Amino acid sequence: MTPRVSVIVPVYNEGEAILRCLERMLRETLLPAEVLIVHDMPEDITVPYVEQIARTDPRVRAVLNTYGRGPANAIRFGIDVALAPVVVVTMADGCDDPRQIDELARLVDRGVVVAAASRYMPGGQQVGGPRLKRMMSRWAGRSLYTFARVGTRDATNSFKAYDTAFVREVGIESRTGFEIGLELTAKANRLRLPVAEIPTIWLDRPLGESHFDLGRFLPGYLRWYFFAYGRRLSRERLAARAAGLRSSATPTPRAPQDSTEYEKTA
Repeated sequence: MTPRVSVIVPVYNEGEAILRCLERMLRETLLPAEVLIVHDMPEDITVPYVEQIARTDPRVRAVLNTYGRGPANAIRFGIDVALAPVVVVTMADGCDDPRQIDELARLVDRGVVVAAASRYMPGGQQVGGPRLKRMMSRWAGRSLYTFARVGTRDATNSFKAYDTAFVREVGIESRTGFEIGLELTAKANRLRLPVAEIPTIWLDRPLGESHFDLGRFLPGYLRWYFFAYGRRLSRERLAARAAGLRSSATPTPRAPQDSTEYEKTA
């Protein structure tokens, strides 16, 4: 059966912790789905546990990212190999609510190109996480919603559903961090395509320590933040931009990274 939604989960050495994430995701996702666990290296310790689940549930696949290391490249690769007309990007750390995967996917089915899980709309909430990170993402989301009219109060959240054809048409330029969610929201806004949101309760990761590398990730977020305010673009111009990006050099794999880059940064 062809899946209606492809769930993309970038991972880095999650190990046994992926089992709990997958069990919840598979239990709560009722639409016909594939779950792509995208890893950067064959020796990632997450892979044996994913294959353990895949033996009994064909919806699950471990997918080796060949675009270069890091979550941005993993997400790009996952979208490119996805089989469904809708993709949902979610994290492996348990912060996102898997019960909302179906709801987000159905919004895209109804015609929006980006459906965001919003911490900052009425009914949404963020529990935990670094204070500076919370303040900056809330300010960015509210200002983009009010002044750029992007259609969501939480443009920086990674937990979103996308129209797969839309993403492939406009391309993904981000290569580091998790600014892809902001990039695609900004591009939808410049095309004047519909973006919608639903409230979500985001819970800080139950284990481990979150890292917020302001100097490393802020330039990418600022680039797309200001891009969202531009005048309307045609599909042809964005498609030409994406074609130019694809015709440039193939991403070069980087040296192995630690798990810091796989932390949510917005």
